[in-house]
Amino acid sequence: MEPKEASFWSFYACLQLAKHGLNVVLISRTLEKLQAIADEIEWTTGSHVKIIQADFTKEDIYDDIKEKLEGLEIGILVNNVGMLPSLLPSHFLNTPGEIQSLIHCNITSVVKMTQLVLKHMESRGKGLILNISSGTALCPWPLYALYSASKAFVCTFSKALHVEYRAKGIIIQVLTPYAVSTPMTKYLNTNMVTKTADEFVKESLKYVMIGAETCGCLAHEILVINDFF
Repeated sequence: MEPKEASFWSFYACLQLAKHGLNVVLISRTLEKLQAIADEIEWTTGSHVKIIQADFTKEDIYDDIKEKLEGLEIGILVNNVGMLPSLLPSHFLNTPGEIQSLIHCNITSVVKMTQLVLKHMESRGKGLILNISSGTALCPWPLYALYSASKAFVCTFSKALHVEYRAKGIIIQVLTPYAVSTPMTKYLNTNMVTKTADEFVKESLKYVMIGAETCGCLAHEILVINDFF
């Protein structure tokens, strides 16, 4: 299993933020991809990009990340790294790969990165944390049990933190998108519901101020309404 969600969010979200004049820190495990993304963002926007190599399937990476973030004022944190055992539905006992790696990547990464950054946001009295969950978090998804449950944790954790810290000037929002055409979803054909990564990121950033939870785009919000009513 390999972290896949980072690839589309790291580029498109950071590109949009850099276009607004923000400098960016990218964290992922593949140095060559990080450097390529950083070069394109810097060339396109003129913003500075710092890269940190780290494998979020591991547990012992956060002291190094903390050291490399020292002295930086992080105003926006996007917790987007994630992995899907298989795009094809399968029973839990047939889940390929290491279960612990998925837990570290989908759950531990959100908790630890939030812990590293949130305390500095609290001391400044401002900040924004965007946690990328999934539409599969909104109800149990048999045959995607582990992935669905890991994303449900992200959703519940985020909404609880939003209540704890909103009075301190910090916005914590969780996104629960459905289908987006990315490497993780094997580049699904796009349509009115299945968005390109660029389309989804641009639309989702418009909803940052609306509350603790959003699907990130209108088409996916309509899917939720149809599922629950």
